[in-house]
Amino acid sequence: MTTNKTSPTTPNWTGMVPVDDTALAVTDTGGPGTPVVYLNGQFATQGYWRRVIAELGTGWRHITYDERARGRKSKRSADYSFEAAVRDVDAVLAARGVDRALVVGWSYGAVVAAHWAERNPERAVGAVLVDGAFPHDWLDDAMELRIRKLFRRMNWFMPLLRPTGLTPRMNAEQQAESNIELGRLSRERELGPVLDGITVPVRYVVASGTSLGSKGDEQERIRTSLDGVCARNPNIRLGAKVASNHGAILKKDFAAVAESVREVAALDHGRR
Repeated sequence: MTTNKTSPTTPNWTGMVPVDDTALAVTDTGGPGTPVVYLNGQFATQGYWRRVIAELGTGWRHITYDERARGRKSKRSADYSFEAAVRDVDAVLAARGVDRALVVGWSYGAVVAAHWAERNPERAVGAVLVDGAFPHDWLDDAMELRIRKLFRRMNWFMPLLRPTGLTPRMNAEQQAESNIELGRLSRERELGPVLDGITVPVRYVVASGTSLGSKGDEQERIRTSLDGVCARNPNIRLGAKVASNHGAILKKDFAAVAESVREVAALDHGRR
């Protein structure tokens, strides 16, 4: 692991953080501002956050990383489970010497962020959940079959893109299993209690319309589950409903995400 000291005078650190049987590529801008750790979509990379980071500016300490077998440098693992993804948050923060952080997650990363915030109320400044972490029973036998077929169809070209970091170094079965596990964890009886248990400020930034793999109004119906979440937990609120779809939200509506980060940080400051 690279051992550069992070401080206001050496504001940028990049290196590999070992965890379990693998190592993760991490970038830490350093500096004295509130630490914000960004949790990627299921097969996305830390580069997706560049517009949000630029919008927030240098007054924050931005920490990004590529999950196991994602991006160009993060290593393969024998464990691509959701629990491994939650452990990785702790590993990255520990390696960078961060005690408290604001977690921002998109899609799969939003579910990771919700779990981490609920489990770590003293360490979480708060959370911003970007078009993810909706408690809804969207996984059934037919959907599971669709997921497996989708990744099998994509498997012919995905290996060609792996050297670029645009696709994970996981096979079709591993990717499908990760997506199916997310469906199980997103069921109301699973995710609902996690969200109900969060005691720190949370803001959702919600997209509109459909994205890859969805049909008709599936995603909009899933998003309506947020109404019940907000009604049950006063710590959780809708920060913004934006026009872009799931896949484009970080590219087109980065300003709304950044504004929710500012709001959550201000709420934490008011509590202390």
